[in-house]
Amino acid sequence: MKKIKRALISVSDKSGLVDLALFLRDQGVEMFSTGGTLRTLTENGIEARSVESYTGFPEMLDGRVKTLHPKIHGGILARRDIPAHMDALEKYEISTFDLLVINLYPFEEVLRRDSFSFEEAIENIDIGGPSMIRSAAKNYKDVAVVVNPLRYGALKEMMALNNASTSEEFRFSLMVEAFSRTAAYDVVISTYLRSLQGDEFPDAIGMAFRREQELRYGENPHQKAAFYVPVLQTEKPWNQLHGKELSYNNLLDLDTAIRLSAEMQEPTVAIFKHTNPCGVASGKSQTENMKRAMEADPVSFFGGIVVITETVNAETAGLIGDQFFEIVVAPGYDKEAFSILSKKKNIRIIEVPYLKGMRLNRLEIRNSAGGFLAQEADIAMPDPSAWKTVTQATATEKQILDLAFAFHIVKYVKSNAIVLVKDAMTIGIGAGQTSRVDSMRIAMEKAAIAGFSTQGAVLASDAFFPFRDAVDIAAKAGIAAIVQPGGSMRDEESIQAADEAGIAMLMSGVRHFRH
Repeated sequence: MKKIKRALISVSDKSGLVDLALFLRDQGVEMFSTGGTLRTLTENGIEARSVESYTGFPEMLDGRVKTLHPKIHGGILARRDIPAHMDALEKYEISTFDLLVINLYPFEEVLRRDSFSFEEAIENIDIGGPSMIRSAAKNYKDVAVVVNPLRYGALKEMMALNNASTSEEFRFSLMVEAFSRTAAYDVVISTYLRSLQGDEFPDAIGMAFRREQELRYGENPHQKAAFYVPVLQTEKPWNQLHGKELSYNNLLDLDTAIRLSAEMQEPTVAIFKHTNPCGVASGKSQTENMKRAMEADPVSFFGGIVVITETVNAETAGLIGDQFFEIVVAPGYDKEAFSILSKKKNIRIIEVPYLKGMRLNRLEIRNSAGGFLAQEADIAMPDPSAWKTVTQATATEKQILDLAFAFHIVKYVKSNAIVLVKDAMTIGIGAGQTSRVDSMRIAMEKAAIAGFSTQGAVLASDAFFPFRDAVDIAAKAGIAAIVQPGGSMRDEESIQAADEAGIAMLMSGVRHFRH
């Protein structure tokens, strides 16, 4: 155990400061402080010595230099078990510090503002703070370093139970937290500065996230998991209003649901299962869209996640309540709708207030082959005006609207992906197969099981047709129009198959693989 006799306190975030300092005073701890922290202490009748009176040098350069001094860092870094270190301290009249309480200039808070200048950001890059934190953390065997006001309670409890002393185990935990804090701080700074250069894929990449919640388990019960958010994000962009905690798999579904629905221009209801949409309907009333989304795949929606792009009304809530859904997602719920839904104990009710204007992560990162892959999110939207008709038959205006709807949905379906649409409603989806022909057959089977005729429907494919066989299947099913990226060596064969069947085929030039 190491007794705390002398503490250096310098904090930007003053929360809990006075209460902690009063405790330290009662424990007989001598305190040193700087600037605004010192003023707060003295204004509350707490005696503390200024750093400049101790070092003999004033704070200078508008506060840029105040703790960068051998009498500070020597007192923090000196190992008490090495006589030469202690002799050096005695020779140069340097006191040891047993406790460092510090938090950094609010660089992250500046970046969270709606507007700020580059100069403001630069001036809020802390220099002395991280230096002291790293010094104290390196010498954790002799010095306790606290960088988070939420840890003040644990510090006081430890000292109160141990005659103002701390254990090495406790100091080690503080050290880990300290180095994590400075690492995250530096990542935020470097990420901001890189953004000014437009450098999305630098030679080295750092990530700064904080744990938002521990999860019960990962994809399977034997896998541990947690949910993290960027440190610059003050809170989750969604609120859970009811139900048990979201699982790892729920959160994966939630991400896909939010991304698809945030892009929809018309009122839409979408149902997801295992990150794949299984029923999507748009353009009608909310209740009609809900009914049609369930009708689109009456088997798969059971136990799924439903996202509604409008405030949920009571009639729609009644439809949801009559079925088994894991999660409901919407920008809001009217009073009666929430009352209906919340009667179901196990349903999770999620509110995404800014569903249409959500600032989604533009960079996607995932594990791969012992490293990480990073890419821009697929935010390309259907642009029928840029599509090229390559067949003798041309699509009608209504068919083009349905093709755009289908091509929007297809980018959220696992490859190989086929989406059948009629009247702004999916009637069959083929997802995640090892061949496009298999996906085509599954989409047709889904439509048949749901009782839909594919005659006159439109079709979207996330990638080109490598052979004409899929188009031949579409022709037999009565598909009227197809949109696909094109780019196959055998495009002409697919075009010929479409011409033989009188199908309009449009090439988008945009591929939407989703692995």
